Amino acid sequence: MSKEETAIFAGGCFWCMVQPFDSLLGIKKVVSGYTGGHTVNPTYEEVSSHTTGHTEAVKITFDPEIMSYQQLVQIYWQQTDPTDVMGQFQDRGDNYRPVIFVNSPEQRRIAEQSRDALAVSEQFDDPIVTKIEDVAPFYPAEDYHQDFYRKNPERYAQEEAGGRDTFKKAHWEKEN
Repeated sequence: MSKEETAIFAGGCFWCMVQPFDSLLGIKKVVSGYTGGHTVNPTYEEVSSHTTGHTEAVKITFDPEIMSYQQLVQIYWQQTDPTDVMGQFQDRGDNYRPVIFVNSPEQRRIAEQSRDALAVSEQFDDPIVTKIEDVAPFYPAEDYHQDFYRKNPERYAQEEAGGRDTFKKAHWEKEN
C-alpha cells in the first residue's frame, strides 16, 4: 500500500500551477483551491475581491516513496518568480502571492533550506521573497477551475504566454 502526503504551493494563477505537477510519477492528485485567508469556503469572486486574505494555490497529493517533497519544492521554484512578493507575471495582487504552505516541521526544514540555497545561488538578481507559512485550511476551487489546462488548452496557453514561459526559459532552461 502506497503512502500519501500533501504539499500546498501558491504561485500565481492556480491554472498554471496544476500542469507542471499533474503528470509526474508519484503524483496522485492536484487540486486548485484557496488557502491562507480568514473566510470559510470562499468563492473565486470573493478571493478575487481581495477581502478574504486567501491566495490561489494547488494541493498536491503524492506518494513520498516515488516523489519526494524536496523534488516537489524544486519543481515549484521552477514555476514561479520567487522575487515577486505581490503576484506572479501578469497576475497581480495578494491572492497571487508566492507561498509554500508547510504542514510539518520536516516540510518547513526542506522548504527553508531550499529557499536559502536559492537565495545564495545567484540565480536571481533580486532577493528571494517567497513566504513559507504554516498550512491553513484549503478550500477546493469551483469545478470549472479544476484541470483547467486540459479543459481549456487555448486559454491555458495564453496564461502561460503572459510572461511565465519566458521567465522560466530565462531562469531555468539550463536546469532542465
